[in-house]
Amino acid sequence: MTKILVLYFSRDGATAEMARHIARGVETTSGVEAVLRTVPDISSVCEKTSKSIPDEGVPYVTLDDLKQCDGLALGSPTHFGNMAAPLKYFIDSTTAAWFSGALIGKPAGVFTSTGSMHGGQESTLLSMMLPLLHHGMLIMGLPYTEMALRETTSGGTPYGPSHLATELGGLSDPEKKLCVALGKRLAQTAQRLKPA
Repeated sequence: MTKILVLYFSRDGATAEMARHIARGVETTSGVEAVLRTVPDISSVCEKTSKSIPDEGVPYVTLDDLKQCDGLALGSPTHFGNMAAPLKYFIDSTTAAWFSGALIGKPAGVFTSTGSMHGGQESTLLSMMLPLLHHGMLIMGLPYTEMALRETTSGGTPYGPSHLATELGGLSDPEKKLCVALGKRLAQTAQRLKPA
């Protein structure tokens, strides 16, 4: 079974909703499984300790989850035009995977949610790509053949799905379509690249 790790941090639920739609897209491809994982929050004052299993929601990611995946979708809310600190904290702990080359040649995509139209969606997506490039991953975006890129009035970029979070509700239809499209692209590409 080909496995796509959908790894994200979500504080208010929008990024988690995107992750679920990406997972749906992954699982439209026969023989491919989406593995949803998150990271614990961190404290800006001192080291915050968390249980190894969260009280609710998806499990926390482990380094083995990362090493064993065949592809990766990485998601974060936008914090001042950059990925959230809890996700960056986990990424900074992946040196062992980098040394072993565990992610080299595997497809990856990124996604984000922000609270304002010009809150840094694209810079956040680009910032999340950098460590993935250092890991030797193959970065995948969304081509303009995805009609939802032309229809969206909120989130969605060629760099990856994005969402404009408002008080009015969840993801728009184009935003959902773009999440599903990224999941499907990652699944199909990982399946083609996986050694027999």
